[in-house]
Amino acid sequence: MTHTMKKLFASLCMTAALSAHADAAVYGAELEGFDYPAPVASFNFKAQNQAMHMAYMDYKPKQANGHAVVLLHGKNFCAATWHETAQLLQQTGFRVIVPDQIGFCKSTKPDNYSYSFAGLADNTHALLKSLKIDKATVIGHSMGGMLATRYALMFPQEVTQLVMVNPLGLEDWKALGVPSLSVDQWYARELEFTEERLRNYERSNYYAGEWKDEYEPWVQMIAGMFRGPGKQTVARHSALVYEMIFEQPVLHEFAKLKVPTVLMIGVKDTTALGKDLVQEPLKSQLGNYRAMSLKAVKTIPGARLVLFPDLGHAPQMQNFDRFKTALVNNLVALDKD
Repeated sequence: MTHTMKKLFASLCMTAALSAHADAAVYGAELEGFDYPAPVASFNFKAQNQAMHMAYMDYKPKQANGHAVVLLHGKNFCAATWHETAQLLQQTGFRVIVPDQIGFCKSTKPDNYSYSFAGLADNTHALLKSLKIDKATVIGHSMGGMLATRYALMFPQEVTQLVMVNPLGLEDWKALGVPSLSVDQWYARELEFTEERLRNYERSNYYAGEWKDEYEPWVQMIAGMFRGPGKQTVARHSALVYEMIFEQPVLHEFAKLKVPTVLMIGVKDTTALGKDLVQEPLKSQLGNYRAMSLKAVKTIPGARLVLFPDLGHAPQMQNFDRFKTALVNNLVALDKD
């Protein structure tokens, strides 16, 4: 896709999303009605004795370099939010696989499912095996950073390199004093979802207080599912995922990582699960991404750290030009190690 075509596509997506916003777009529980920027395939498999399908996009390069990348989305994100990064890597010669995890976006939301990062890693591993991809660079953002860490711990011989972009789980909220919520409590909170609350949360945490029209489609992507007939299903799975994130920290195993690792951190990020449940001074101490990342790189053997001092939780979306330069430079550097 040429630069002009990319700009046209982005413009069309923006126009469509803003129009949908005006009309209060309604999407199905599996994000039916929301178009992805690339063809969506389906990986059908069984897990926990249930038939499931995992939606994914497969970006195949015209001139392959023989390497693959898998991009893992965050909690309030979907595979589609990785599109610019996927295109960049595709143009660099990588084959890029971008799945929606089970319970998210266009993938199955099963009636009964026990969420774990190990289970999601197994699902992703099975997807790559089905595509005959034996080794890949794993890049995870936000919650996807926790999943990417678990994947690298489980399958170290099959991971070329690990890149975590503002990962959750750089601190153990429960150990620090954040109270645990039951799934029912998480579910009740999710049923109170509003797009305004999500937009304000993203403005504050993801984009360091800034807001651009280009961020709105991703708000509407999530909000549309909560407007749809599958709202309760979406809210229930969201609650189960929150429980998984809170109860299954990965930072205690950082020292066990055996793959080349890069942390890419927007320093203005203040994301911390349950921050609204605690009082000062703990409230202000949570989500210090500069301090957490400096500690993490000392724990992870040979890890590298890239800081974006003025960016928030989603640097790849807030300033893609700077993010892509840092990503490509670090991928090249790792490849030479």
